[in-house]
Amino acid sequence: MATFHFPRQTGFYRGKVRDVYSIGPEWLVMVASDRISAFDVILPRPIPGKGQVLNRIAAVMLEATRDICPNWLLDVPAAHVSVGRRCEPFRIEMVVRGHLVGHAWRTYRSGIRTLCGAPMPEGMRENDPFPRPIITPSTKAAEGHDEDITPDEILARGLATPEEWAVLCDHALRLFERGREMAARQGLILADTKYEFGKLAGAVCLMDEVHTPDSSRYFLSDGFEARQARGERQQQLSKEFVREWLIANGFMGKEGQQVPEMSDDWVATIAARYEELFERVTGQPFLREELSDAETERLVVASLQRLGAC
Repeated sequence: MATFHFPRQTGFYRGKVRDVYSIGPEWLVMVASDRISAFDVILPRPIPGKGQVLNRIAAVMLEATRDICPNWLLDVPAAHVSVGRRCEPFRIEMVVRGHLVGHAWRTYRSGIRTLCGAPMPEGMRENDPFPRPIITPSTKAAEGHDEDITPDEILARGLATPEEWAVLCDHALRLFERGREMAARQGLILADTKYEFGKLAGAVCLMDEVHTPDSSRYFLSDGFEARQARGERQQQLSKEFVREWLIANGFMGKEGQQVPEMSDDWVATIAARYEELFERVTGQPFLREELSDAETERLVVASLQRLGAC
């Protein structure tokens, strides 16, 4: 993936999935790459079109939730590029879980009934809904694995004030409820997700991606209860199938483990699953945008000029 150089660029950061360009002190250009990560490790092969899927779903969701809280996004000049305001991030990921799945299920299966200070009732099975959504925050690590953290630890470490924590929880739960409503209209169940927040002009502001397959897990609602009653695996649209493939091939991101080889067929399967999720979540057909690096740069510069950022 190309590294761009924009007017007034003052910084560059390459994350697991996104390349982030600082434009002066106030602006960001976020380029969603086709890189894919799991267990906080970037896998060796990119997934064609994945960056466009993530960026376009996030844009739809950010626009659909502006009435709940402000967000950073101002423009989407290309399918895989977003431009917006820089926020001062909270070093917390707000993970909201509506169902017992993924990390929560692995914790529960081990016999533990509390996750990040949130109680999990006895007698639950994998994929069961919680009586009400729970928040299980994690620290936002610059490198390596994010770590579970409790609200008390967040306050003790000064990662948020009590007032800010209350706002973060309120926003996260309201966003999750909106996400569930939007998913239900598409025949989906939003099982869990994560949100990242920052502060902009003193207000708590939603950042980064929202309700994408990298940050969320969706079940197909048709037949969900019947499959639960029979103890069958749920049909889901998320990145969890990639994690499950890695686990089945002996990789969980631990030291000394080797990432399994990704065949052409497997890469194509992952790409198709991402495109399917875009169409199921948004109700829109996925049309991959073909842009050269030069065209992408031109569109971004034009966007920055319109916004007064350069």
